[in-house]
Amino acid sequence: MFTGLVEERGTVRAIRTNAIGVRLEIAAELILTDASVGSSIAVCGCCLTVVELGDGWWAADVVSETLNRSTLGSLRAGDGVNLERPVRLSDRLGGHLVQGHVDGVGVVVARRDLSDGSARLRFEPPREILRYIVEKGSIAIEGVSLTIAGIDAIGFEIALIPHTLAVTTLGALRVGSRVNLEVDILAKYVEKLLPPVASAVGRAS
Repeated sequence: MFTGLVEERGTVRAIRTNAIGVRLEIAAELILTDASVGSSIAVCGCCLTVVELGDGWWAADVVSETLNRSTLGSLRAGDGVNLERPVRLSDRLGGHLVQGHVDGVGVVVARRDLSDGSARLRFEPPREILRYIVEKGSIAIEGVSLTIAGIDAIGFEIALIPHTLAVTTLGALRVGSRVNLEVDILAKYVEKLLPPVASAVGRAS
């Protein structure tokens, strides 16, 4: 479990094809201070397992399912990636609960850079996850916990402060960029519970 607060922006060092998909090697520093083989690390919102450690880098195996259902399949050597270690029970929950399980890939359809250094971006998500997105609710975009600034029938908007633009990969997003999206897990639990509750209320009346 993660919080969507990116700890470090790493760099893709190499991508090597293997029997299950690819082995992704990432250069990093901070997140390696307590990492070991078997540790979990979120890469642009995808929870991956450390399978190899080197001097200033680590590697994870990424299966075809993950490559096909996320933006990891389009990564190239030299690309920047958002990195976060799992949350500890003693940590502050500065963002929101993020599982590291991508629900779908969205597309940037508009970007407006403002004079104060912030930016307003509009995204179009897969239609099937739009129902879980609400104004002022939380969403993880490329592993970054963000607040929905506006929503309509086909998309939503995010306001990004200069700090987020500077320390994450979101600053490089342009119209046409694809992004990993994970909706708030609480919304899916509520949806799962509502039909039985509604049926019980109907029977009682």
